[in-house]
Amino acid sequence: MYKIGIVGYGNLGRACEKIAAASEDMQLVGIFTRRDPDTLSSPFGTPFFRQSDLAKYEGEIDVLALCTGSANDLVDLGKTAAVHFNTVDSFDTHAKMRGYVTDMEKITSENGHLSFIGIGWDPGLFSLMRALFGGVLPGGSTQTFWGKGVSQGHSEAVRKLPGVVKGVQYTIPKEEALAAARRGEGASLTTRDKHLRECFVVAAEGADKAEIERRIVTMPNYFDEYDTVVHFITEEEFDRDHTGMPHGGFVLRSGEVNGMKERVEFSLALDSNPDFTASVLMAYARVNCKLFRKGVRGAKTILDIPVIELTDEDRVDFIAHTL
Repeated sequence: MYKIGIVGYGNLGRACEKIAAASEDMQLVGIFTRRDPDTLSSPFGTPFFRQSDLAKYEGEIDVLALCTGSANDLVDLGKTAAVHFNTVDSFDTHAKMRGYVTDMEKITSENGHLSFIGIGWDPGLFSLMRALFGGVLPGGSTQTFWGKGVSQGHSEAVRKLPGVVKGVQYTIPKEEALAAARRGEGASLTTRDKHLRECFVVAAEGADKAEIERRIVTMPNYFDEYDTVVHFITEEEFDRDHTGMPHGGFVLRSGEVNGMKERVEFSLALDSNPDFTASVLMAYARVNCKLFRKGVRGAKTILDIPVIELTDEDRVDFIAHTL
């Protein structure tokens, strides 16, 4: 039985809770939140605790699933939590990944813990595909396209801005760029060439909409390298049209082998971004517990973790029906 703690109770945290509650090998120790625990209730009876009291539960939790937003919270939370716990997170700011992994390697090594970083579908499964495709087709170029769908991290970044009541961001591949990549002409495509980011925002009464728009389109690592469109709508329009969480995307690599054109492609089509991300996160939470018991320590990404650890089956049986 793996003892699981969850930090954060937004879309991702709730999805992780639901998966853990339905799993025969997981015990939910509790959900840690910055909100008043007395104001929250769980359909599964999971207890709530103050996030500030997290360190008091050291030794009672096998792994913490960190489900706060990457834009502002997750780096600091990850570093703090790794002092006391093993952790898994879906940190998704690619530009800051090198620094975060480096810092977490030091913290986990000093404290004897195991942290899995960037465990989702991008970074995560898409990262694995980029590594695999690049390895088997070295003479080529890899392109990643996201959407059309809701980006949780980017939407969270929008909602954190002053004056924003509600906000959502859709990532939309540009069809002409996707077609070019599939023809093997993607190497010269820029970030701006490949995607449009479209935001729908409910602004607070009296808020400076022009300033909100400026802060969105110039936000480093999130919007400044993209063509970004911001729409201001009513709360009624938002609740009617923008409460779903679909997403998806493609990783493709085109190249040549012995003068022959080759292309490999991996795609996702998701009805619910947070539910699928939670499924990946909880699968690797199990792996974290297994590897920790085997003596593995440090900060690991999906590129470091053997895929076969995802199963509890006998190794030979698993190979027989999978390979």
